[in-house]
Amino acid sequence: MSSLVSMLIHLASGALGGNLAGSLFKKISMGTLWNSILGILGGGLGGELLEALTGGGVGGADLGSIIGNILGGGVGGGVLMAIVSLIKSALTKKA
Repeated sequence: MSSLVSMLIHLASGALGGNLAGSLFKKISMGTLWNSILGILGGGLGGELLEALTGGGVGGADLGSIIGNILGGGVGGGVLMAIVSLIKSALTKKA
């Protein structure tokens, strides 16, 4: 699978992961737009990190690689959205 297709899968699954995390954990949700933006950023970072850690092994065109790309992007998107939301809530409590 080309790196462009792999990156698009990371970004799309990151957006889904960010929104899924926001809908599952209403307390940390930042709204659909910000959940999507943070999910896209986290999906790109998470997917690329997964590829770097696996030596680029999830970049193939087989089903396992595609599922790995989706999981890496989705988890990365959800994690980044949750981290930013928790930081934001901690800063607003101090103010």
